Amino acid sequence: MGIEKMKMPQLGESVTEGTISKWLVSPGDTVNKYDPIAEVQTDKVNAEVPSSFTGVIKELLAEEGDTLEVGELICSIELEGGNDAPAEEKVEKKEEAAPSTPASADTSNKGRYSPAVLKMSQENGIDLTQVTGTGAGGRITRKDLKKIIESGNIPQASEAPKAAPQQESPPQGAPAAQPSKKPAPQTPDVTTLPGDIEIPVTGIRKAIAANMLRSKHEAPHAWTMMEVDVTNLVDYRNSLKTEFKQKEGYNLTFFAFFVKAVAQALKEYPQINSMWAGDKIIQKKDINLSIAVATDDALYVPVIKNADEKTIKGIAREITELAGKVRSGKLTSQDMQGGTFTVNNTGSFGSVQSMGIINYPQAAILQVESIVKRPVVMNNGMIAVRDMVNLCMSLDHRVLDGLVCGRFLQRVKEILENTSKETTSIY
Repeated sequence: MGIEKMKMPQLGESVTEGTISKWLVSPGDTVNKYDPIAEVQTDKVNAEVPSSFTGVIKELLAEEGDTLEVGELICSIELEGGNDAPAEEKVEKKEEAAPSTPASADTSNKGRYSPAVLKMSQENGIDLTQVTGTGAGGRITRKDLKKIIESGNIPQASEAPKAAPQQESPPQGAPAAQPSKKPAPQTPDVTTLPGDIEIPVTGIRKAIAANMLRSKHEAPHAWTMMEVDVTNLVDYRNSLKTEFKQKEGYNLTFFAFFVKAVAQALKEYPQINSMWAGDKIIQKKDINLSIAVATDDALYVPVIKNADEKTIKGIAREITELAGKVRSGKLTSQDMQGGTFTVNNTGSFGSVQSMGIINYPQAAILQVESIVKRPVVMNNGMIAVRDMVNLCMSLDHRVLDGLVCGRFLQRVKEILENTSKETTSIY
C-alpha cells in the first residue's frame, strides 16, 4: 500500500494561496478519485478541491482556517493496492530529503513573495533575504516563516554584514531589530466596548484585503471621469424590457448595454486591455470582462469571456447566470479566470461617483454609476431634463497614460449616446 500526498491546487490565475474553510473528510474515510475533500477559499473563488487519488485519508496536514501556499501539502492518502510497505518508506524518505536541496537546485522564485509571507515577515521583523525557501524554485512559504518564528532564531537585517557594512559587528547588548528601516506594522489598538461586535477577519475577507492592498501598493492609481447622456438608451431599453423578460425569462439590464459598449471600445483601443508584467506589458488578445458581483459579506469577479463577440442579449444572459452562481455558491474557478478588464456596476446601489481599486494585475477598472435625471444645457442653448450617467475609470499609470484612457472613454461615451431603437440591435 503506497501513500500519496495532496497539495494545495492553484484555483485561478495569479492565485498564490488558499484558505481551507472546511474539511469534507476525516482520517480513515475512503475516497474515490475526484471526490471533494475540502472547501477552499481564495481572493477569487470559493471552490471544492477534488481528491487526486482513490484510497483512505491517512492524515489531514492542515486545519480549517489555515492559509497555505499553492503547492503546500494538505493531506495524505493511503492508496488502495499498488506498492508494498518498503516502497512507501522510500516515498517518505524521498520527501524528507527533498527540502534539504531546493535552494541550491533552483532559486528562480526566491525573490517572489506572496502577500501573506510579506505580512508575516514584517510583523515579526524577518529579513527575507536571509531565509532559505522550501517552495517551488526556492520560494519562501508561510511554513518556512512559522518554523523560524517557533525556533526563536529570527534573521534580521542587522545580522547581515552585506546589508549594513558600516556596522559589521553591532554591540552585543544592542537590540537586534533597532537598525531596521521599516518597523513592523502594528495592529491598531481598538478598544472593544459593551455592545460592540467583534467579527473575525478570515477566509474570503482576508484574501480580498491582501489583494486590494497589493493593488494599491504596487499599481500607481490614476483616476478620470466622464459624464454621458444616455436618454436615448434608457428609452430604448425601457421599451423592450417587459417583452424581453416574457420572451427570454431574464432581465434586460442597463448594465448589459454598458458592458457591450466597453467591449467594443476595448477592441478599438487594445492598449487598455493590457497587464503589467514587470519587465514588459502584455496586451491581451481576448477581451474577457470581469464583472463585480457582491454578496452580503464578499465581492466576486466572474468573467464574461470574449465579450466583444457577444450580443447585448447574450451578455445580459451571462450576467444573470454568473450572478446566480455567485449567490448560490456554485461559482467555479473556471468562471473566475482570464479577466483582462473589469466593469463594476456601482450605480446599482445609487452611487454617482467613485474610485475603484484596480483588479490586479489588470491595467484598469471602470465604474458605471447610477443613471440620474438632471437639467442639461443642450447645443441649442435650451435646458432639458436628460438621463445622465458618470463613467469613472481607475488606471495603472505604469501601463496607461491619460491620453489613451481619455480617448477610450470618449469612444464608450459615443457608443452609449448613439444607442437607440434605430441604430442598435440587442440580438
